[in-house]
Amino acid sequence: MNAKNFLLLVLVAALAAAGGWFVGQRRPAAGAGGAAKSGAGAREVRFYQSPMHPWIKSDRAGKCTICGMDLVPVYAGEAGFAVTAGVVALGTNSVQVMNVQAEPLGRRTLRRTLRVAGTIDDNDTRHRRISAYIEGRIERLFVNYLGAEVTAGQPLATFYSPALLAAEREYTALARPDSPLVRAGLRGEQGQLLEAAGQRLLRLGLTPAQVAALGQKRGTNYLTEIVAPMSGTVVERAVYEGQYVKEGEKLFEIADFAKMWFKFDAYEQDLVWLRAGQTVEITTPSVPGKVFTAPITFIDPNLEEKTRTAKIRVELDNPLVEHDGRQRRELFHRLYAEGLVRVEVADVLAIPRSAVLSSAGQALAYVDKGGGSFEQRKLKLGRLADDAWELLGGIAEGERVVTQGNMLIDSQAQLNQAVETAGAAPAPAQVTAKTTPAEEVSPPEKPVAMPELTAEQTKAARDFFVVADAVTAALAADKVADFNQHAARLHPLLPTLVAAFPEASPGAKLVRKIDAAGHLAAAKDLEAARRAFLPFSTATVEFAQALRGRAEFKQLKIYKCPMAPKPGVTSFWVQLQGPLRNPYYGAEMLECGEEVP
Repeated sequence: MNAKNFLLLVLVAALAAAGGWFVGQRRPAAGAGGAAKSGAGAREVRFYQSPMHPWIKSDRAGKCTICGMDLVPVYAGEAGFAVTAGVVALGTNSVQVMNVQAEPLGRRTLRRTLRVAGTIDDNDTRHRRISAYIEGRIERLFVNYLGAEVTAGQPLATFYSPALLAAEREYTALARPDSPLVRAGLRGEQGQLLEAAGQRLLRLGLTPAQVAALGQKRGTNYLTEIVAPMSGTVVERAVYEGQYVKEGEKLFEIADFAKMWFKFDAYEQDLVWLRAGQTVEITTPSVPGKVFTAPITFIDPNLEEKTRTAKIRVELDNPLVEHDGRQRRELFHRLYAEGLVRVEVADVLAIPRSAVLSSAGQALAYVDKGGGSFEQRKLKLGRLADDAWELLGGIAEGERVVTQGNMLIDSQAQLNQAVETAGAAPAPAQVTAKTTPAEEVSPPEKPVAMPELTAEQTKAARDFFVVADAVTAALAADKVADFNQHAARLHPLLPTLVAAFPEASPGAKLVRKIDAAGHLAAAKDLEAARRAFLPFSTATVEFAQALRGRAEFKQLKIYKCPMAPKPGVTSFWVQLQGPLRNPYYGAEMLECGEEVP
């Protein structure tokens, strides 16, 4: 044997001795009541466990799936290696493969952008209805069309009323300087009667100026003018020339369009961001390219019972503009408009939305403890901003929170828990993550079939599925513009759908899930659109499953994809008809998925 072979044998022997010492040192201690079986000298093996990663267990010998170390047998009577509750440890390679990223938690400015839609209406405090104070006949109309601009005191019509004419002549007689009472020396009584007659005329609809001018009215003039009480636009005319009207009947309505109200609905979860005085940016298709800014002036404290929304009022100026050589108000009455409310709250402890998971209704996140270890923490959350949650408790400022790869870490945590309970580890490929991002919805469970539907419910559901199918098709075609267009069509349909299924009716809960997730905002790209689409699609699938037992909705098709929105998470969607078109991947994997029977 030469020197080279001798040195090689010595090195192998040293490594073997070191390996035996290491395994002996890592061998778990026996439990209090445990003793090895004597028998023929063989001991009963309960399971095999990784010394470095004790949550890795198996019922047969093998290697650790994380570090590759041989699994150590744990015999009957031995407790095994302890697993720290709530902590997941990963190998360096696993952390790199999973692309785990973390960032320190700190204070920041929360930003929330609310996109709303509503109508521009006239100012209720500057809206007048002109009614008949006394019965009579309309002789002539000076304003005989809607939209006419009038000024305060301008004649609108002439009116003949015998009773009003008698009251006017009584006042005129008393106002004469040579009235019988004056000649009789009863000037004081004459003044009192004149004042009473004037008050009566005011109650019959005459203005003070008209009462004062009665002295110049000729005896042959039997008509009284109806004048505009304020300047504005005629929005309603209820009479024609020659029409006989009774006391209290409506004649005209006038609205002042100089100040307009933009009114929109705000959901309960958005009210925390809204305050009187906040500026709203308003746009309308009738004035393209222009942004109107105005403050919120009122938030209705009474919420709509069915839609769970509050009415918000914004008061904005409506200037005069030149149009075809004439002046008119820039904004028309009852225009559709959209608003943008930008809110900022400074110096708030916040956690990124991507870091927050939800399990059984409990928000949680993972904290990077270093060395490949991650600790699960339960969170107490506050307001939801555009890209972060307000954090009220659970993680301290400065701790590093996992923002990417947390879904896979949580899957490993659930696998560890299952192994601890069962005493053996299934293959990693058999484990499906049950935790979903906080803004997503769990895979749908098949609800009980819906009973007979009313005609209103059938129509509301059919109209909804048509638009929902268009939203799905837009994502399958990778067209974000079409998605935004069809998503906007959903907004007016959702209140109708909710109203068709009252609170106590079958399907009411399913419909309200759709309403909660269906107010899709305009997305800037396909990634944002598909992220918003997931909870809406899940709620839609539950509704479709309940309706597919009815003949009217038997044609609805439900599909699922085990790769969307990311590998390992199964998502569902509804189509009115085949073939399968995957809205989560579009052209990249258009036919990925299968139909759900």
